[in-house]
Amino acid sequence: MIGKLNIAIVGYGTAGQALAILLSRDGHAVEVFERAAEPGPVGAGFLLQPTGLQVLWQMGLLPAALEYGAPVTRLYGETPDGRGVMDMRYQGLDSRMHGLGMQRGALFTLLADAWEGIAGLHRGTRVASVDHETGRLADEHGRKHGPFDLVIAADGSASQLRRQVSESRVDRVYPWGALWCLVPRGDWPWAGELRQRYVAARKMIGLLPVGTRPGDDVPRLSFFWSLPTSDFDAWKERGLQAWLQQIDGIWPQASTRLQGIIDASQLARASYRDAIQKQWHRGRLVLAGDAAHAMSPQLGQGVNMALMDAMALRDALRDEARVGDALARYQRVRRRHVSIYHFWSHWLTPLFQSDRDVVAKIRDMSMLPLGRLPGGSGHMLRILSGTQQGWLGKLALEPGFIAALSAHRTPVSPKETSFGA
Repeated sequence: MIGKLNIAIVGYGTAGQALAILLSRDGHAVEVFERAAEPGPVGAGFLLQPTGLQVLWQMGLLPAALEYGAPVTRLYGETPDGRGVMDMRYQGLDSRMHGLGMQRGALFTLLADAWEGIAGLHRGTRVASVDHETGRLADEHGRKHGPFDLVIAADGSASQLRRQVSESRVDRVYPWGALWCLVPRGDWPWAGELRQRYVAARKMIGLLPVGTRPGDDVPRLSFFWSLPTSDFDAWKERGLQAWLQQIDGIWPQASTRLQGIIDASQLARASYRDAIQKQWHRGRLVLAGDAAHAMSPQLGQGVNMALMDAMALRDALRDEARVGDALARYQRVRRRHVSIYHFWSHWLTPLFQSDRDVVAKIRDMSMLPLGRLPGGSGHMLRILSGTQQGWLGKLALEPGFIAALSAHRTPVSPKETSFGA
């Protein structure tokens, strides 16, 4: 087992937060460098899959997450005329299994409260470079920090440190992004489902129940609107009312959830990257989270992958005798899992976010039938839940976790489990 290390973590997103907790608990001296002067959640909400929930269970945080989050048992997508395109239910894998819609503010707070060493957080410090041989950091003002035995770059999909580890096989910005906001759930009839509506692949609306957060007891939905990143400014210039009328024409029930939106500033803009690295580590420097494997949010795996990275790196440092061996093991373990998601993310994204109308028509006609073929439903559900390992393998979940998840499950209404729209 590796002895106690002096560790620097660059970035205080989900990966950085989870790493700070796990490595501090193992007795390592941890310092975190965050570029934001006031660190906080970025984005509205997300769907925690069983893989991510299992990490929270291992960290002792599952009960708190379930207290604030909203159980999600089904993902359903349709066209404006009510034709089903996608219908996936976790019960097809295990009747005790479900996802958890959660506000980013809720998870950020739970992780921040769980790190007893938060005094080691350097706010407003942008790390510009890392010497992978000595473990010294240099910030944007030229100040030096360290040396550290290990430096973990968890600085997000637009990582500035990624190239200091290795060349990228792929590193590009997706042409399509999204507008996000949180809205009150109110009488939304699908409290246990992620619902989406598509106009070909040019327009996509999504509404995900994400529960509450500390300091706010109002149950909310995370609202998503897809559009090209090049259209962000034009969208604002066209005016909010024209956009709201467009949504009303596509999905009136979704439009009623947006009655509190009166200014464009209430919606956050999001863009995404696709990044595949030749190597995840070099010397004392290693990548984690989106810095290691950014991908489209189409499969909703970002937060889950970040949590799994943190646990895998913690385990590798526990089980190996040398840091270099631990980093090699971490890369090997996580790549086996991540690679299939890079593949499917790349090929599925144009089906839902593009101007390829013919491709969208093929999607609308084939996706549900393909999911009913022998083996097709199980494969799709494993991809969704994060439990696919390579092309044919399965990532086993621990029985104790499944039992804990089942014990906290909130029963859903008949409306939530019906096949109708």
